[in-house]
Amino acid sequence: MKRVGLLGGSFNPAHRGHRRLSLAAMRALQLDEVWWLVSPGNPLKDARDMADYEARLASAHIVAEGTAIVVSDFERQAGTRYTVDTLRALLPAYPQHRFIWMMGSDTLPDFHRWRHWRRLAGLVPIAVLPRPGYDAKAQAARAMGWLRGFVHPSSEAKHWTEWSPPAITFLRLPTDPTSATALRALDPDWHLHLPTGPTPRTDDAPDPLQD
Repeated sequence: MKRVGLLGGSFNPAHRGHRRLSLAAMRALQLDEVWWLVSPGNPLKDARDMADYEARLASAHIVAEGTAIVVSDFERQAGTRYTVDTLRALLPAYPQHRFIWMMGSDTLPDFHRWRHWRRLAGLVPIAVLPRPGYDAKAQAARAMGWLRGFVHPSSEAKHWTEWSPPAITFLRLPTDPTSATALRALDPDWHLHLPTGPTPRTDDAPDPLQD
């Protein structure tokens, strides 16, 4: 059995915050891998501000290089746009794997807007990853009115494979202030000058919690 964390997103672009938080979650949840599911198009985001899919996928490969993070185009291959549909296609395709859905605390306030979000929560456990300034908003999220009865303490996060969904935990991890929105503001044309050839390191500093 392989223990896999799933992190979906636009990765517009992927950045060191995605990488560092994924690696920290990998340790806390005792995962074998984290899969970045690069979305062809987020229904809740403005497509006009979205770089083309190949650029976003390439940025994810660059940032994830040298780690146990697997960059996946599963949603494009499966033709899914909604997470609940992605999971319904993914789970039977990998019956020997155990999956946990990972989402940032900045995403949880909008979780009730996701298609069939209760059904989604019934498919796999959920781990909420901290984002600066969003802890209180995440706890007060509309979806938490229903999910609050299924919360597991972060101290038991490594035992997530024993949980029966719905199940949710709020991980206590080092945070990173990097945001894709800020990066696009600094460089709106980032997708036009991605490096070519061998993938460079994205960070000179070692990643926290990585051996």
